[in-house]
Amino acid sequence: MPNYFSDNTDILYHFEKLNLKDIVNIAEDEYKQAEQFDDAPVNYEDAMENYRKVMEIVGDITGNYIAPRAAKIDEEGAVFENGKVTYAKGTQEALEMLSKAELMGMILPRRFGGLNFPTTIYMMAVELISRAEASLMNIFGLQDIAKTIDKFATEEQREFYLPGFSSGLYTGAMALTEPDAGSDLQAVKLTAYQDENGNWFLRGVKRFITNGNGDVLLVLARTEAGTKDARGLSMLSCMKDDSIIVRRIEHKLGIHGSPTCELQFNDTPAELIGTRRFGLLKYVIYLMNRARVGIGAQSLGISQQAYEEALKYAKAREQFGKPIYNFPVVANMLIDMRVTLESNRTLFYNTCTWLDRKEAYEDLIEKRKSEKLPFNDVNEKFKEAQRMTNFLTPTTKYILSEASNKMTYDSIQIHGGTGYMREFAVERLARDARITNIYEGTSQLQIVAAAGSVINDVLADYINDWEKKEYKGSLKKLKESLMEIRVLFNDALKYVKEKKDTGFQDVAAKDLVELYSYIYTGYLLLDEANDDQRRVFTAKRFILDSLARSRKNAESIKNELYSDILHADTILI
Repeated sequence: MPNYFSDNTDILYHFEKLNLKDIVNIAEDEYKQAEQFDDAPVNYEDAMENYRKVMEIVGDITGNYIAPRAAKIDEEGAVFENGKVTYAKGTQEALEMLSKAELMGMILPRRFGGLNFPTTIYMMAVELISRAEASLMNIFGLQDIAKTIDKFATEEQREFYLPGFSSGLYTGAMALTEPDAGSDLQAVKLTAYQDENGNWFLRGVKRFITNGNGDVLLVLARTEAGTKDARGLSMLSCMKDDSIIVRRIEHKLGIHGSPTCELQFNDTPAELIGTRRFGLLKYVIYLMNRARVGIGAQSLGISQQAYEEALKYAKAREQFGKPIYNFPVVANMLIDMRVTLESNRTLFYNTCTWLDRKEAYEDLIEKRKSEKLPFNDVNEKFKEAQRMTNFLTPTTKYILSEASNKMTYDSIQIHGGTGYMREFAVERLARDARITNIYEGTSQLQIVAAAGSVINDVLADYINDWEKKEYKGSLKKLKESLMEIRVLFNDALKYVKEKKDTGFQDVAAKDLVELYSYIYTGYLLLDEANDDQRRVFTAKRFILDSLARSRKNAESIKNELYSDILHADTILI
């Protein structure tokens, strides 16, 4: 019987090498929670053992219960009838199973029925869920809505909403986008107004809302009359009721089990979350950082299953008297897929750890402030984690979602004509993957989000330290390749800065971000290879391939490839 956690050697490798000591120590109040809750760990080793046991449960449920239902969920999809949205039967069964296993509040505090796990462990669970059935992640992964309420709401609001999330009674939705406000959220028009008693109500339309039929909605709304920018937007919460009309659900290419709704709010009772005017400037940014890693996990899960399907088929399919696995061109494709999986997973869990650090240090600062204790030392750690998170979350979302599309494409190619048929899982995986580089910010917007960090060379100190480090044997040559990529990056960056052309900088940003990501991921892999011989193969192929790609990236910037953009109106006829 498959277990998507314990059967996956790469996930196990990353689980074993996680360093979450500071994060867990802060989350567990220096393990004082063990005095109040029987399931709280007494030390770090106990915490990691708890995480392992839960991940084994997730691995069992995903491999043996959810995955067998995936094809039927895709075929049946969510149904909209008589104004009501109904999940596919398999989705309902999966959510019920996850609720019984007490997994719907993984990142919520114990006092509200949650498990109080770090985001990194939660994201491992999201990866496994996504591998089993990608659209289910869009419901299971909305625990971030509850996390946002926990972070910014009042204690009374937490007590009202969070136990329902933890038990599985509630699912949620982020109601952000509108017909004329997709990526440009500062254009949101849905209004929130108060009556004479100070009660809030919502009026307007939201579109493309994942799980818009959820029980608890976080709504970005314009609370300040007459404003047209981000400063007039606030975050409000509301419960599903008759004043919220689901006008339609979208008929999508993929992720059929996840309903995408158009919602009409008709004077819907709501509550303000946090402070007015900070809806987009603070709360949505918090949500989006978490959403980016969520889509990264989804992309990784889809990629894993695409690889598994391709490998299985290549070993079983015979042509010219032997399995196609034995043809070098096919074996090379499979190795590329495997290296992409492992390098992306290395980048991903590094990103998750930085996000956990950022949030843990932020919580510790707030605690010390409330206790009137010094916090300068923690503040420096927080600033570092924030800088890293600002670069890594958009970069990781970009790289992993694009890779997911490429890996499902290659998996179909290895299957040949059969992969194009509904009977084979890769057809569904390719459709599910296609949304990953679109929602929660397109790849182009992720580049924009990461570009500032890249242009300011925020990783310079880390890279300098890596360049001073001694590596074993053949790894020295790989280090030289990474140093060469850095030279190419620095030359390209200098060229872009000296042009002093913001339009050119915007177009060159994609190549700069990719160059920077090669260096960072390459050194992460080099460190792994220095400690584990098995990782040398992944590091070597990734770094040498990145060197070849980096030359193209640099040339694209410096040979005026993009100069024809000035003549777009002439070319685009």
